[in-house]
Amino acid sequence: MGTNDQKRSLPHGLRLLALAGAAALTLTAGLATPLDPAPRQARAADDGKKVLTVAVAQSVDSLSPFLAVRLLSTSIHRLMYEYLTSYDPKDNHAIPGLATKWEPSADKLTWTYTIRGNSTWSDGRQATAEDAAWTFNKMMTDTGAATANGSYVGNFRKVTAPSPTKLVIELKKPQATMTALDVPIVPKHVWEKVSDFSEFNNDKDFPVVGNGPFVLSGYKADSYVRLKANKDFWRGSPKFDELVFRYYKDQDAAVSALRKGEVSFVAGSPSLTPAQAESLKGAEDIQVNDAPGRRFYALATNPGARAKNGEKFGDGHPSLLDQRVRNALFRAVDREAVIDKVFRGHAVEGEGYIPPRFQEYFWKPSARQKLAYDPAEAARLLDRAGYKKNGDGKRVGKDGKPITYRVLCHATDPNDKAVGKYLQEWWGELGIGVRLDCLDNVTDPWLAGKYDLAFDGWSVNPDPDFVLSIHTCGALPATPEETGATDNFICDKKYDELYARQLTEYDPAKRADIVRQMESRLYDLGYMNVMAYPNAVEAFRTDQIKSITTMPAKAGNIYGQDGYWSWWSAVPADSGDSSDNATSTGVVVAIVAGVVVLAGLGVFAAMRRRATAEERE
Repeated sequence: MGTNDQKRSLPHGLRLLALAGAAALTLTAGLATPLDPAPRQARAADDGKKVLTVAVAQSVDSLSPFLAVRLLSTSIHRLMYEYLTSYDPKDNHAIPGLATKWEPSADKLTWTYTIRGNSTWSDGRQATAEDAAWTFNKMMTDTGAATANGSYVGNFRKVTAPSPTKLVIELKKPQATMTALDVPIVPKHVWEKVSDFSEFNNDKDFPVVGNGPFVLSGYKADSYVRLKANKDFWRGSPKFDELVFRYYKDQDAAVSALRKGEVSFVAGSPSLTPAQAESLKGAEDIQVNDAPGRRFYALATNPGARAKNGEKFGDGHPSLLDQRVRNALFRAVDREAVIDKVFRGHAVEGEGYIPPRFQEYFWKPSARQKLAYDPAEAARLLDRAGYKKNGDGKRVGKDGKPITYRVLCHATDPNDKAVGKYLQEWWGELGIGVRLDCLDNVTDPWLAGKYDLAFDGWSVNPDPDFVLSIHTCGALPATPEETGATDNFICDKKYDELYARQLTEYDPAKRADIVRQMESRLYDLGYMNVMAYPNAVEAFRTDQIKSITTMPAKAGNIYGQDGYWSWWSAVPADSGDSSDNATSTGVVVAIVAGVVVLAGLGVFAAMRRRATAEERE
């Protein structure tokens, strides 16, 4: 239910890499290297601490890494906690995180990770394999702890920590995401005191103990999140002393704050509108970053909300259970108009579920399969489905009443409202009414199944496993009263079979083929209509930020990365570091990566992050 990573933050391509030992590469912009772990520090400003303030148009759903799914929340967790592996911002290949190396057994059912000895929690205690084992075991045994990332451990048989630096994960069957376990590792000695993981939001006591580049030091709901630099972070301390995410309900107000210098960076919800971006281009001390994005923008149709126990709930319109009706609606959506008139060219026309940025998995329907814009065919489909017009030109349901669909939209997203106006026009010509329900909180009616259609969007990672998993039957809530990992209650046996196959397939080409079959199946089912792949459009003040890392290095995004590179690497404009020769964006960051590789088996580089329920990162 998004507009992640993901992750919620939705959410964080799987690439088979033969890495022969360690490779040492240079970092620019004064970043730390494993050989020089203490980065050159920016000089202290005359007025004290150097603060990087990021304007965001999304609020936090939870500061618990076990519950959070929105992009903002999961991005914050990447700053607070280390994952077993991380991803090189230049090309996304797997590099060490909390684990320095990893090795699978010959049958690929046992993975052994070496945990680094130089990562400490912010309270001074050592981070160990026991913390990682406890995190995974808690997710395996506590449904509350499995809320956000449970799909990663569903295939785990056993997780142990034979020593402080050795973590062993035993699988039920091979799993192709073992270097893409996008799970924040938390300190056991802190979290074992939590009694109810389904309710604990980690937002009362500060500072929050972590081992990432930043430490969460303050939070006020719908206002701000404050983090301070972790001076003991193993990869080196950030150069800004503090990082603040400031919430703006009005996106134009956030842009105004950037102009005034009240914030350092603005990304929108999650991107700036074309009008906002154009207004900032050429502005003094402001740089706009406009790059291919990793998100899709879609309409999701309520397929009939249901739980794993078979109980149905919600009040989705019954006509949408007919595939012909869903296909008719999508044939009446002019995607080219969405790109040209709403995004004004800052997007690519939507087709499959995974954006073209990830070419390994990108899929396009054949000419015969494509639900091209064809209002006349849409009308014929509705007629054949039995939903004909009455004397007033209104399509009527089986109950004889005119059909009006409720479309959930995000009150803070101008694109939702703009596209919604077009839907009212396009579907109105079919004789169908549209009521836009633009809310600050779309999560509650979405989880309750009380919608007909909704604007949806996720941040897709190079490894697509997570965003694929949210459409499996296993992602449904256990009961109507509980929360599952599902996006919009899709449950299809054929799709589930394909999902299980791709998860166990280690050959990258074969796995990619299965993933494309899954995209084709989603497309044909008609529950998800991908309209666009928006660009990442964001802006920052060059008189506050001297340089910052994009991901990927060439034509990449800054906000919502699969990692902490942007905010960790950001150099204050007044740092005075004469050795810094990086450009304003696209600072190249390369990391020494030592990885054990078995003959015939590569190391899988993968990432995911959900985009959110509001931006189900």
